[in-house]
Amino acid sequence: MDFKQFFHKYWQKTKGIWKTGKVQRSSRITYDVFWNVILFFLIIGFIAVFFAGGLGAGYFASLVKDEPVRSYEVMAQDIYNYEETSKLYFADNIYFGDVQSDIYREETTLDQISDTLINAVIATEDEYFKEHKGIVPKAIVRAVLQEALNADVKTGGSTLTQQLIKNQILTNEVSFERKAKEILLAMRLERFFEKEEILEAYLNIVPYGRDAGGRNIAGIQTAAQGIFGIDAKDVNLPQAAYLAGLPQSPSAYTPFANSGGIKEEAGLEPGLNRMKTVLSRMYESEYITKQEFDEAMNYDIVADFTEASTSPIETYPLLTFEIQERARDILIKYLAEKDGYTMEDLENNEDLEKEYTILAQRDLENSGYEVHSTIDKEIYDAFQEVAKNYQHYGPDTVTEVETADGPVMKEQYVQAAGWLVENKTGRVISFLGSRNYSQDDQTNYATNSLRSNGSTMKPLAAYAPAMEMGKVQPGTPIADIRTSWGDYTPRNFDRQYHGILSARQNLVKSYNVPAIKTYSMIMDSNPVENYLEKMGITLGENEYENRSLAIGGTTNGITIEDNVNSFTTLANNGKYEDGYMIEKITTNDGEVIYEHESKPVDVFSPQTSYLTLDIMRDVISEGTGTYVNSQLKYKNVDWAGKTGTSQNTWDLHFVGVNPNVTFGTWIGYEFNDSLECDSCSLYHSHRNMKLWAELVNAATDIRPDLMAPSQEFERPEGIVSRSYCAISGMLPSDLCAQAGLVKTDLFNAKFVPTQTDDSLMTGSYVEVDGKAVIAGPNTPSEFVEGDGLTFNPEFLKRNGYDRLSDITQLFPRIDRDKWEKISVPSSDIGNAISDDGKAPAAPGSLKKSGDSLTWSKSGSKDVVGYRIYRSAKKGGSSSLVGSTTSTSFTIGSSNGIYHVKAVDYFGLESSASKEIIVGDTEPEKETPDNSDDKNSESDNAKKEETTNNNDSEESSNDEGSGDNNGNDNNGDENGGGNNGNENGSDDGGNDNSGDDGDQ
Repeated sequence: MDFKQFFHKYWQKTKGIWKTGKVQRSSRITYDVFWNVILFFLIIGFIAVFFAGGLGAGYFASLVKDEPVRSYEVMAQDIYNYEETSKLYFADNIYFGDVQSDIYREETTLDQISDTLINAVIATEDEYFKEHKGIVPKAIVRAVLQEALNADVKTGGSTLTQQLIKNQILTNEVSFERKAKEILLAMRLERFFEKEEILEAYLNIVPYGRDAGGRNIAGIQTAAQGIFGIDAKDVNLPQAAYLAGLPQSPSAYTPFANSGGIKEEAGLEPGLNRMKTVLSRMYESEYITKQEFDEAMNYDIVADFTEASTSPIETYPLLTFEIQERARDILIKYLAEKDGYTMEDLENNEDLEKEYTILAQRDLENSGYEVHSTIDKEIYDAFQEVAKNYQHYGPDTVTEVETADGPVMKEQYVQAAGWLVENKTGRVISFLGSRNYSQDDQTNYATNSLRSNGSTMKPLAAYAPAMEMGKVQPGTPIADIRTSWGDYTPRNFDRQYHGILSARQNLVKSYNVPAIKTYSMIMDSNPVENYLEKMGITLGENEYENRSLAIGGTTNGITIEDNVNSFTTLANNGKYEDGYMIEKITTNDGEVIYEHESKPVDVFSPQTSYLTLDIMRDVISEGTGTYVNSQLKYKNVDWAGKTGTSQNTWDLHFVGVNPNVTFGTWIGYEFNDSLECDSCSLYHSHRNMKLWAELVNAATDIRPDLMAPSQEFERPEGIVSRSYCAISGMLPSDLCAQAGLVKTDLFNAKFVPTQTDDSLMTGSYVEVDGKAVIAGPNTPSEFVEGDGLTFNPEFLKRNGYDRLSDITQLFPRIDRDKWEKISVPSSDIGNAISDDGKAPAAPGSLKKSGDSLTWSKSGSKDVVGYRIYRSAKKGGSSSLVGSTTSTSFTIGSSNGIYHVKAVDYFGLESSASKEIIVGDTEPEKETPDNSDDKNSESDNAKKEETTNNNDSEESSNDEGSGDNNGNDNNGDENGGGNNGNENGSDDGGNDNSGDDGDQ
């Protein structure tokens, strides 16, 4: 049977079966069963999907139920809170660094960012950024599946919008709750903000690892600058790719080590590979061509990495810290007042003060402020250079320092500080905070080190306040004599006393006792509260009761800053302008949140200020500060100044003032030790004055208009020139003029003397035991000396001078010969010249020396002179040939027999001294034989008595001499000791030393 027949047979059979209807009935049953099964699973699947969706939606809702509905304003505030680093500026808007912070960021705008860089970010971080509405669902599903399956490689599902939400509103916490909130907020953010706004915010907040200095950086502009040293708008393709790749793992991909500087080759590899990945994605997304891709892949990006940079903390450590601290203090007040608190509230509440201190520090670090200082960059740099190279600080030393563990020996070197401020404004131009800043010693010695200001305190605490109160004027005489206040007996730097000098002379020479006397005149009126505190000097409670305050004897000391600032008061017509270093603080949008306002404080009158400055001019021209004249490069500047040396020569100061600026320097050891140095080429005070001059010269080279004004201090109205008597300070009398002691000085017209001098009266005097005493009615006229002037006893008593054991202590070296012609009233000698009715003892040891007779002085204390007698021959009558107040007399070639008699204050004559024969004389005639033996015996007895008396007188004279020597020594001690010191004072103390040695 062929195929055709076979097919026909089976076709007919199948056809017959189909006609019976059995196949149809069987297929319908199978179909129905199959469809029902599919339908069942479809229904179950849809139910499961809806259940899962509802469950997921419910779970999602539960995750975000506590998330508040944020308005546009709230979200804008959150996403634009970049925590931008604040910037620091010198004067004239010269940027020098950022505020020290945990992270450094500089804000920019999208138009300042390269399109290439923007494309690189989008291609790498969010390829659907321009299309999605905040999230990419499939990316989320993929991320969920990867999380559920715990996949080793997770591609992530966050858009740029989500990353912005995570960084600015939420946290980096890994949880479903945070992710759900992120999704919700991302979609909400997309409703409120344009894509460009979201992208700009993202590029400003994203972290980028470290810069070349090792600082943590964020924001694309900071990254471009910190990694390549260029702006974000100027990066090329490979640089853009490198930057775009960093945010995925900033610490791993950054090219710089934690401490700064480029990593080793192996450390660079991850970042370079990441850059290539970014380039590949840009090519795949058709942002770049194949040629651009190939060129970028072969680009040597390592060569573009910037060199390791020096942070402002390293370049300007003390300046950075100082400006930050002052800016923080300003922000404390700013933030507190915004919240309704006053500074008094903070001072009275320690917790509140601590809270706002923390808030202000955070605000300064993260709010992107621009802090503009007053510091002149060129002068500041010059100061640091001068200090670095200065050769005369003095030697290093080893000092015993008390610690909690007991005394230890510390090696240390001389430190230095300086402060330059503009008088009229209080603007701090520059400062020297340290000779050599180090990690071991980070002290700003200009602002944070409390030191005794030594004699620079004298014009501030004593003389200027006393002049303001009318107690003294420049010409007021003040006696520099040994003076005690209880157990306190101060000394001068030269260990001597200098008699009655004017206030001007005492301040110019920086004598201590007159300064303390001046302060004592006003001490009860509390000069600290009424004057020093108004000039910014803060001292302890009741410290005004300490007399040594006048010469810098403070409990804790004051800063160099406060000391120098206070002197600007004198140059500013008596108005104190507090020194300031922050000119203004602005937001990055230019809004001024702080600007310095001048708030002058009245302290002294213009007259007091000018008179004090005029005296301080003399400090430089003829006083303790004369050395600076030889060191100043710019002459003819009207400088006034004051030296200062603290106890044990621990601190050396010099403050100079001219019509524009005030500048002061200090040198000393960190731990107190003496600055005296026998081996140094410069005297200790000169070492500081030379530093002062070199710093002034350097600043003047840069700003001669500021540092070397052509004008002088302006003399205010109410200053007059008046003559006065140097003894009393009163108007000159005829007797004072006769004595040659009329002086002339400047006065405040309100306080010119109105009474005439009464310190002198007429009367001749004689020298009695080395003292000038008014001649009595019986005093032999041939011994009377002087111009007939004597001190008025009433004047002496009124001033307490009557209690002096030696009135010559009042006599100054200046015009001393004139003072010595004034006699002392006898009534003030007490029992020293009392009439005992006895003749004085005869002089002894008469002899001829050359053409003169010499003898030893009488042992009596009331002798005013000696008479010399001569006879031509033995037994002849004697005649008076001369008188003298000394113990010698010139006789020339006159032969004869001589004797000498002492004459006392009351005109009584002593017996004759032993005779002395000079040359040839006629022989003595014989005594007649009928002479009375008794009378002869009596004459012999008298002669013997005379001889015995002479012997006794000579002995007494020697003892008296010893007493006088003792008295002289006593006088030296009271005067500070003249032995070996007088020359030293003339040469060192008054001319070269400048050492105030205040205590």
